[in-house]
Amino acid sequence: MTIFPSRLRPMHMALVLAWGAGCGLVQAQSLVDLFRAAQGYDATYQSAKILYDSSVFKAEQSRALALPTVTLGAVGTQSQRNSSTASPQDLSYATQNATLSATQPLYRPSNTATMEQSKRQLEQARAVLSTAEQDLIVRVSQAYFDVLGSQDTLTFVRAQKTAVAEQLASAKRNFEVGTATITDTREAQARFDLVVAQEIAAENDLRVKKLAMDQLVGKNGSQPKPLATLVLPEVKPADPQAWVEQGLRQHPTVLRAKLQVDVAKLDTAIAQAGNKPTLDLTASSFINRNTSGSDLNAIDSTLTRQNIGVTFSLPLFAGFATTNKIKETLALEDKARSDLEAAQRTVEQATRTAYFGVVSSMGQVKAFEAAETSSQVALDANKLGYQVGVRINIDVLNSQSQLFQTKRDLAKARYDVLLGSLKLRQANGTLKSDDLQGVNALLAP
Repeated sequence: MTIFPSRLRPMHMALVLAWGAGCGLVQAQSLVDLFRAAQGYDATYQSAKILYDSSVFKAEQSRALALPTVTLGAVGTQSQRNSSTASPQDLSYATQNATLSATQPLYRPSNTATMEQSKRQLEQARAVLSTAEQDLIVRVSQAYFDVLGSQDTLTFVRAQKTAVAEQLASAKRNFEVGTATITDTREAQARFDLVVAQEIAAENDLRVKKLAMDQLVGKNGSQPKPLATLVLPEVKPADPQAWVEQGLRQHPTVLRAKLQVDVAKLDTAIAQAGNKPTLDLTASSFINRNTSGSDLNAIDSTLTRQNIGVTFSLPLFAGFATTNKIKETLALEDKARSDLEAAQRTVEQATRTAYFGVVSSMGQVKAFEAAETSSQVALDANKLGYQVGVRINIDVLNSQSQLFQTKRDLAKARYDVLLGSLKLRQANGTLKSDDLQGVNALLAP
């Protein structure tokens, strides 16, 4: 990855220091710290993780189809007969039966297809979890940069307020000595009142953005670290088609769609197994014990029997249910292929859009950097012109407003580059939590 040449401007350093002083920089958290906190708190991500865990156990269940089944059954009865004849005899009857049976599938095509299907479904669940993790990375990053952007806006508005206040005081002094009209004072006062309103709005926006981040990461008073450098990563490779091809290979949505095609094919195999024979190995052991007699004599007998063999079954006719089931699964195969094609088209479009979005943001950064320099020169020239009487107060006020608006736009464009780079990787499905380390390297220590 290549980077732009590093340039630390005085205003940027002042912004970082002001941000740290106002928010407690020592206790601030990095993007990685807040992402890890969100992993353990965010309900949406936790739901996807639990769903994946359940899919693991579900896949293990299918293994039972290839293993033997063993059952044990037992029955015991006791009977008593009393007689009131001249020679009474009390008769009793007792019977105990126990059966141990086992079945081992030898040839069951449907079981084999079902086990393969479970493996594909587990891979689908893994792709769903990957999608949820990428979504969480972007949501945390979005909230992170929203807070930084709101903090920058508030800092710039307060700096503009100070500058307008100085211009208002200057206009008042010039009016008192007769070198300026009351119009200059009123224009400066109007601009000052407007900036105060903007400051109130900026303070509330920052408060709302912080609440949103706290809700996402499960921390109260979370403080993201500000950018400490102007070094920005370039897009590599600088070819949108390369990003698209990578996305078509690795994007979780595409992988899920491909796996769904496999699942649909296995559904057809399961349906076709309805016309195929099955073969099982069976074994059983039976014990029967009978006890009967009277007070004078008793009989006790035991019978033991063992069986082992194979069970063969061949479906002959099921009322066309199997035939129609096969037709249904074949139609679902076509649907799965159409869904795969739609997923590939969506990924391709999203990847190209994200790529050109990052390129556009990087171009805006360069343009705003030039505009910031030009706006500063224009402001200095207007201040000098106002002092010598060739510019009026509104010219200075407009130049100040333009300069601080440019600074806000420049800060936002930098955040858009960093966030856009993460969204590009999300668009082509390669976003990992390790990618946040690159952003962390740009933050204040």
